Amino acid sequence: MSYRLLCQLSELVPEQGKEFLVEGRIVAVFRAGDLVHAVDGMCAHQGGPIAQGDLVGKCVTCPWHGWQYDVASGTNLLTGKQMLDCFRVEVRGQEVWIEMQAE
Repeated sequence: MSYRLLCQLSELVPEQGKEFLVEGRIVAVFRAGDLVHAVDGMCAHQGGPIAQGDLVGKCVTCPWHGWQYDVASGTNLLTGKQMLDCFRVEVRGQEVWIEMQAE
């Protein structure tokens, strides 16, 4: 498993998402409390920008049509099915590292 440097922790605003292009994929990264989560950046419904959604706890709401996901698991909160790929994230000091192999 190889990780790549994504950003500095200070670049992530708590309780908000940020979008990154990593290895040709759009990834939405969230700083929820003391944890950092990374999921597919495009909503499974119609490709809305997940990183621009409102985050409450671990729940992000797609700004286009209101689909909601758990950012820790990629699970759609209505169906209970995993619909977004998740990526492992490690915080090393002040650096945020991501593994692009989906969990």
